[in-house]
Amino acid sequence: IPELTSFDYFLVCLLSQVNFVVCQLFALLTAFWFRLYLHPSKTSPFIRHVVATLLGFYLALFCFGWYALHFLVQSGLTYSIMMFAGLEHMHKLCFIVALGYLSFCQVTRVYVFDYGMYSADFTGPMMVITQKITSLAFEIHDGLARKEEQLTPSQRCLAVRRMPNLLEYLSYNCNFMGILAGPTCSYNDYMAFIEGTAYQPRHLEANGRENGKYKHTEPSPKNDIISKLCTCAISLAIFLSVSKLCPVERSIDNKFMASTPFILQVLYLYLSMLATRPKYYFIWTLSDAINNAAGFGFNGYNKDGTPRWDLISNLRILDIEFATSFKMFLDNWNIQTALWLKRVCYERCPINPTAATFLLSAMWHGVYPGYYLTFLTGISMTMAARALRHNIRPYFLCSTTHRSIYDVITWAGTQIAICYTVVPFVLLAVGPSLKFYRTSSPIMITSNLYSQGLFVNSSGIFTLHRKLSLACSFRGLGLDGGYVTCICEQCYTERMTSSLIH
Repeated sequence: IPELTSFDYFLVCLLSQVNFVVCQLFALLTAFWFRLYLHPSKTSPFIRHVVATLLGFYLALFCFGWYALHFLVQSGLTYSIMMFAGLEHMHKLCFIVALGYLSFCQVTRVYVFDYGMYSADFTGPMMVITQKITSLAFEIHDGLARKEEQLTPSQRCLAVRRMPNLLEYLSYNCNFMGILAGPTCSYNDYMAFIEGTAYQPRHLEANGRENGKYKHTEPSPKNDIISKLCTCAISLAIFLSVSKLCPVERSIDNKFMASTPFILQVLYLYLSMLATRPKYYFIWTLSDAINNAAGFGFNGYNKDGTPRWDLISNLRILDIEFATSFKMFLDNWNIQTALWLKRVCYERCPINPTAATFLLSAMWHGVYPGYYLTFLTGISMTMAARALRHNIRPYFLCSTTHRSIYDVITWAGTQIAICYTVVPFVLLAVGPSLKFYRTSSPIMITSNLYSQGLFVNSSGIFTLHRKLSLACSFRGLGLDGGYVTCICEQCYTERMTSSLIH
C-alpha cells in the first residue's frame, strides 16, 4: 500500500470537515422538522426517542463509518454496569470504564493512525458521550443511593429518581442534535424536552403561582436561531480568512523570533491565538442553534419577557474576548464541559479538587502531550490569579478611574496568560511546546507578573512573592538585579531579587 502524501492527508482532513459541516446543516433542517411535526403535543415520547436516536446513528455512520460502533460499545458497556452493578459503586465504575474506553480510542487514533491530524475524528463525539454517561451515572447515584440531606441544591435538582430504559439511555447519548458536537446536558433537561415539559417549570413565579403572561404560548426560538446562525457565518468567515495568515507555529520560528521585537512577538501571539477561536465559535454556536431549532434549550425569560434559549449554550463570545481574569475566561469558554467537570470532579473530589479537575480535563481532551502541558500550567495560573485578585484588586476600587485602569491591565494580563497557557494545546507535540517555553521568557515573565504572585505591601509597593521563583525555576528562567521587599514573614528579611528568583 503506497504511503499517503501530505496532499492526501490534506484531502482526508478537508473531506472529513466538509462531511461534518454537511451533517450539521442536515441536522439543523431536521431539527426544524422534528419540532414542527414530532411535537410533544402530537407524538409520544417513545416515537421522539426512536427518531432522535436513529437519526443520530445515521449521521454518525455518514461521518465516521463503522467507527461509529464505538459509540454503541461505550454506551452498552456502561449501561450494563448501571443495570447490574450496585448503586453504591456504579457511578465510579461507569466513570472508569467510560473514560478508560475513550482514552483507549484516543491512544489508538493518535499513535496508531494519524498523529497530529486535527480532522473530524470519531473520538470527538465520544468525548461528549463520555460526559453524558458519567453525568448520568452520578445523577442516578445521587437520586437512588444518597439521602436528600446529603445533596447540594444543584445535585438535588439534577438527581435522577429512576433508572432509564435502554431507549431513553441511547436517545440521551446519541440523539441527532448533539451526536457530532454536543453540547452535553443533564438527563432531566433532555427528558423534559422529549416529554414536552421543558416549559412548564419556567411558567411559575417565585410564589409558586402560574405566570399567566406566558403560560398559553410556547416560546419561539426563531430570533435566537437567526442570531446564532449569523454568528456562525461571521465566525467561519473570520476563521477561513485569518487563521492561515497567523499560524501559531510562526511564534517559535527562529527567523521570526530573531527579527521581530518583543512587543510585536507578544502582539502576534495574541492575534494568532485570537484567530484559532472562531473555529470553536462556529462549531459550538451551530450545535446550539440545532438544539434550539428542535425546541431544546429554553431557559426561562428575561426581565423584558423575551425567552432565553441558552440552557445548553457552550460559550459567551464577548465575555471571552473581554475577560479581565483567568476565571472569567474559563467560566465563559466551553461552559457545559466546565459544568461537567465541576459536577463530577470539583464538587466531589476530597483532595485538591482544582488540580484533580485540571487533570481530568487533560485526560478527557486526549493524549497529546500539549494538552497536559496546558492544563498543568493552568493549575498554577488559576491558583495564582486568585491570590492576585485578592491582594491587588482592593487598591483599585477607590475610584472609577482606578477601576478602569485595573480592568485594562487585567484584560491585557489575562490575554497574555491565556496565550501562554494555551499554545501547547494548539501545538500538541512536546518538542514545539517546550521550544515555545524556552523561547518565550519575556512573555512568561510578563504573564507571571500578572498571575503568579504580584503583591502589595502596606506602603503600596508592588512586590514579588516567592511563588514566582518556583514558576521561573520550573521553566529554567531567571532574573538579575533589583531590590524587592516581600510582605510574607518568610521573605521579609531577604532583599535581593536573586535570592527570591533562582
